Amino acid sequence: MSIAVSEIPSTKLFDLIKEGLEGMSDKEKKDNIKKVNGIFEMNVKSGSNEATYTIDLKKEGKVYKGSAKPKADVTISLQDDVFQQLADGKINGQKAFMSGKLKVRGNIMLATKLDTVLKGAQKKANL
Repeated sequence: MSIAVSEIPSTKLFDLIKEGLEGMSDKEKKDNIKKVNGIFEMNVKSGSNEATYTIDLKKEGKVYKGSAKPKADVTISLQDDVFQQLADGKINGQKAFMSGKLKVRGNIMLATKLDTVLKGAQKKANL
């Protein structure tokens, strides 16, 4: 079941991350949770449209639409095109943050692991 929002094209990436996590063995999922150990809440905007997603790599190893429950360790807010550029490797999170294209609340060090999360899940989904 798709969790993407048609008005925000980059949200299809959450479908890929979800698919990637669901395609992992229990051991791979546990290794990922151990490596990342955090809950990301992502607010993606495109014009007047906004969507919130949660990537839980602390307890369950899953992705869902909506706010984090329990509370997220880090909340990241960014525009649709910036999220797509991050996923495509055209910009890194640190550069996006320093230029003001990405806003972070909470554990900033955890936010640096977002690149790892995106690459790992996409690689698994594309297999």
